Amino acid sequence: MSRKNPSNDYVKYSGLAFQMLAAIGLGVWGGMKLDAWTGWKFPVFMITLPVLGLVSTLVLLIRSLPKN
Repeated sequence: MSRKNPSNDYVKYSGLAFQMLAAIGLGVWGGMKLDAWTGWKFPVFMITLPVLGLVSTLVLLIRSLPKN
């Protein structure tokens, strides 16, 4: 099987990496805001939201892999 354009894969997966960073960063920021709003001492949202962002982007990565 020959590859037509390997740089296309590079752009695709680097874009997914930036998407993963954004999902984790927004999860941390939103978790901090929600934890401050609720007033809880244990950072429940700051732990769960980034994990959910990481899991969702990993699911996208697995779905985008070629099915050989």
